[in-house]
Amino acid sequence: MRVIFMGTPEFSVPALEAIHAAHDVICVYTQPPRPAGRGKQPRPTPVHQRAEALGLPVRHPASLKSPEAQAGFAALAADVAVVVAYGLILPQPVLDAPRQGCLNIHASLLPRWRGAAPIQRAIMAGDAETGVCIMQMEAGLDTGPVLLCARTPITEADTSAALHDRLSQMGARLIREALARLPELEAVPQPENGVSYAAKIDKSEARLDWTRPAAELARQIRGLSPFPGAWCETPSGRLKLLDARAVAGQGAPGQVLHGLTVACGEGALELRAVQREGKRAMGAEELLRGSPELAGTVFS
Repeated sequence: MRVIFMGTPEFSVPALEAIHAAHDVICVYTQPPRPAGRGKQPRPTPVHQRAEALGLPVRHPASLKSPEAQAGFAALAADVAVVVAYGLILPQPVLDAPRQGCLNIHASLLPRWRGAAPIQRAIMAGDAETGVCIMQMEAGLDTGPVLLCARTPITEADTSAALHDRLSQMGARLIREALARLPELEAVPQPENGVSYAAKIDKSEARLDWTRPAAELARQIRGLSPFPGAWCETPSGRLKLLDARAVAGQGAPGQVLHGLTVACGEGALELRAVQREGKRAMGAEELLRGSPELAGTVFS
């Protein structure tokens, strides 16, 4: 098949590789290079870099709203477009241009968690499972009919980073299957019940409130790990929290009970991976060896 691929972050790269191995990727669309690093030099996106390494033509328009951009897209005469975390709204002329439409790889079990941050929201909400859906795109936000789904449990060990990597690989396998079976697949409309929206993560959500139950805080920490990273204040400064689990314990909210186990409004939180400002991530024991003064203090 003649495929246009549209994606931007690292999450999209395995899907690009899977499609390239089986089909003719005639063009890759991605976000424009952005300033990055200490020198703030323009840096191509992960998809851009991988596409160039594969010898694929790349386009990175700032918008697809102009007639010229839409005409250039249509002129590619694609059989299908595959969209994975692209980051731009596709106008109707773009959605209509490929012969078999545009397919989206979405990292949730639709209609739950439509929108920008489905991986983080699923963990933070305490969902028992999530997955990947291959959806036929339409004008609404993740509202199109679903062609294929795959499921995976969310465990107490899953951070957003771990789940991101697992769902990325699942999406790559599922889109390859979907393209191979496209003529026979039924597009099933999403049910009206169970719709929820995964709003973009705001940095204001990252600070811990120790008066909340430990189970909720553990999910907040894992859902925001590694970015933007949940955090709290300690007597030695701000501490980024990367992994934690809820355990038994009782004390004033924020009180360090033993090791790096901190009392919450209900239960306690065992901090497993943390990071000081400007430092690398480390385990609780390593932090306490370097900062023994934290033992028995109160975090806020």
